[in-house]
Amino acid sequence: MFEVVLTNRALRDIKKIDREIAKFILGKLEEYSHNPFQHAKKLTDPKLGTYKFRVGDYRIIFDIDGSDLIVLRVGHRKDIYR
Repeated sequence: MFEVVLTNRALRDIKKIDREIAKFILGKLEEYSHNPFQHAKKLTDPKLGTYKFRVGDYRIIFDIDGSDLIVLRVGHRKDIYR
């Protein structure tokens, strides 16, 4: 199991999202942390991060460092890649 680490930017992103959706996203993040490579897709542009999770219309951009899953950004799919 990987330890989930939220960056300051990811925390700000989550605070902007509706509370119910944010709770759902955090629950999925906890679930996916057990085996992230089963649910993750590699990003084609490594400027944002290395991997992404898809949670409904939202995306979680993250990197993996050792046993840490470092969440870089969380946002709606129409805005996250800008």
